[in-house]
Amino acid sequence: MNKTQLVEAVALETGLSKVAVKKSVDSLVDIVIRTLSENERVTISGFGSFSVIQRSVRMGRNPRSGAPVRIAPKKVVRFRSTVEVE
Repeated sequence: MNKTQLVEAVALETGLSKVAVKKSVDSLVDIVIRTLSENERVTISGFGSFSVIQRSVRMGRNPRSGAPVRIAPKKVVRFRSTVEVE
């Protein structure tokens, strides 16, 4: 499901207009991104939590030549679900 499909599904489920739902979804995404960029955790009860982790330096391989390549450290977003799917 992409963002457009999510907006359509929520609009059908709630009876709200697609414009109103799109604004809400856009706001939610913007707030989550802003909060994560401040290195804070976002927890949505019954769904899961988003957090920022620091990946350390690691070695990889160039797929063409097979030569070792140093992969720089970086921050990435981690999502941990609290939902059990049957």
